[in-house]
Amino acid sequence: MEPQLTKTEQEFMEQAFRHAHEALAAQEVPVGCIFVHNHTQIIAFGRNTVNETKNATRHAEINCIEQVTDYCRTNNLNLKQFFKQISVFVTVEPCIMCINALYDLEVESIVFGCKNDRFGGRTVFDVGAMVHPKTLIKGGFRAEEAMDLLKEFYKGVNPSAPPSKVKVRGKKT
Repeated sequence: MEPQLTKTEQEFMEQAFRHAHEALAAQEVPVGCIFVHNHTQIIAFGRNTVNETKNATRHAEINCIEQVTDYCRTNNLNLKQFFKQISVFVTVEPCIMCINALYDLEVESIVFGCKNDRFGGRTVFDVGAMVHPKTLIKGGFRAEEAMDLLKEFYKGVNPSAPPSKVKVRGKKT
């Protein structure tokens, strides 16, 4: 059953999906994310840029964390307090790396689309069981749509994937 979100939360999630579609169009894993401050102001937005930057850590959430950090420095705001007032809307369950970063920053909440059966920070390894975060998590919003975007991406060939090392008839390819 899909979680109940307010109209405003649904609109924020819609914007995260727009960024996921942009990622897919750019041949990136289609994950979109926005960070909302005090339930009203979008303060950061992004998508995966791993292939574009050739940096495996450039997930949508990390890109948004960097934007918020820059915003706080530019505006002389207390970073730790500011992140406690952030709600994260992301189309796919954050991976182990990203969810740990979000927990460490003590974001207020995370709303995600589909589960991440490969790298999920709750599904594959429950990071929260180790770090006991205060962060509220709601998952499963538009999960089928988020999963369909992932399937669409993985139907194609990742242009930045290393060449296969599978042996064919005694030869490496």
